[in-house]
Amino acid sequence: MDVRERILDSMQELALTHGVLPSLDAIAKDVGLSKGGLIHHFPNRIALVDGLIVRAVRAVDQEMRQAAEQGRAAETWLQLSLPDPGELDLFRAMLVALKALGSGENQLCTVLAEATQRWDDLLRKELGDQARARIVRLVGDGLFMNALAGTPVERADVETIVQTLTGPPA
Repeated sequence: MDVRERILDSMQELALTHGVLPSLDAIAKDVGLSKGGLIHHFPNRIALVDGLIVRAVRAVDQEMRQAAEQGRAAETWLQLSLPDPGELDLFRAMLVALKALGSGENQLCTVLAEATQRWDDLLRKELGDQARARIVRLVGDGLFMNALAGTPVERADVETIVQTLTGPPA
């Protein structure tokens, strides 16, 4: 595993363990780097948060591409919209950090917009209809926001939603 990945893993683990984003010093110590060594890879906390989010986007990209190859992009999108408790803690920590640190000059909005377009394209290709694809993505977004707000939908209900939205039109 390369140093950047070890740094991101450390940040994620420390954030989940302590419930807040760790300091650069704490991450450097955990990874066995000097603070200067850490800053070589990530110049500030915003860059670290961006790194975590970009890594999460890449993971979703990979899962969505694999699912699309099997004709399961819509189902996968909706299932990914129900993060487990550890993932929820991480997403909450990242949101708090982004708000506290400000997003300023980072590329995060561009990364997320491009990812959303890729996922929309996969859903549209599978479902054959832009409106249905948009509905599936927005329902997934809503499921995710409910989970972040502490009011997640039951998995069994998501199965019903998947069948309703991805089955043949009525």
